[in-house]
Amino acid sequence: MSFTEVAGHERQLAILRSALERDRLHHAYLFVGPEGVGKRTVAVAYAKAVHCEEGSNNFCGQCTNCARISDGNHPDVRIIEPLMDKKEISIQQIRELERDLNYRSFTGKRKIMIIDPAVLMNSSAQNALLKTLEEPPQETLIILIATNSGGLLPTLRSRCLRLSFAPLPRRIVADYLRSKRGRTVDDAEFLAAMSMGSIGVALNLDKDELIEMRRAWTGILSSLKAGDYQSAMEAAEALAGSRDETLKFLKWAESWYRDLLIYRVTSDSDELVNLDMLAQIGHQAAEIGFERIDSALVKTVGAAAEI
Repeated sequence: MSFTEVAGHERQLAILRSALERDRLHHAYLFVGPEGVGKRTVAVAYAKAVHCEEGSNNFCGQCTNCARISDGNHPDVRIIEPLMDKKEISIQQIRELERDLNYRSFTGKRKIMIIDPAVLMNSSAQNALLKTLEEPPQETLIILIATNSGGLLPTLRSRCLRLSFAPLPRRIVADYLRSKRGRTVDDAEFLAAMSMGSIGVALNLDKDELIEMRRAWTGILSSLKAGDYQSAMEAAEALAGSRDETLKFLKWAESWYRDLLIYRVTSDSDELVNLDMLAQIGHQAAEIGFERIDSALVKTVGAAAEI
């Protein structure tokens, strides 16, 4: 195991490895990007590289330190996340982090704290962490992980070196699903397209279930397009049994309107998410005006953000 086995994010890895090679690590990083694209994977890999017994700017994945980090029981590497049955990261957790950072490292290397998702720190926790970032203990590294940094205090963000993570190319997601998860070529390609560049999302998708749900979702959008709002609402209420199901529908609707917009403007199918529905996309893209598609996309994204 090494950085070469981390899927994508070559630029971000190059920046981090260069800092490690020159021993010029920033005391705090902010990893920002869509859910499931590999931000935590990169953070954990970096912790391994810092502590790997081989002593390079890479990691072996086999030594005691690498193994303990993988198992989550390395004394100098901690992941801070909401406690079981809690919805936020509390000030008590941050105070424990601060106490831990002030103890000497067990290995003589850096103490590393990964906070994921950082936006779930409540305001008291963020203010407490800010004091630590303003006067960080020697030989410490704190990595904040977020899908959107807007929920973090501006002063907190300003103390961190930001690295932005983009959705992964479709081929990288598909290659991962084939080589690491044993999916067939067809399944891997379909799930990679539907994941919108997120390995984490792809791993949680069920192809058969998704196809069936998408058929129902397409019917809702068709009813809306035809002006049959009553049928659309009844179908939507039947599908939306939970917050997660509603969010799934909105995220798929976002991908659908995005596909219509791309095809309307470029007639290029290479970047379409719902590529297997190209005929329907082509028909609707030609039938619906650019302004209506764009408006629907904006409203869908806004609705998903409010859930």
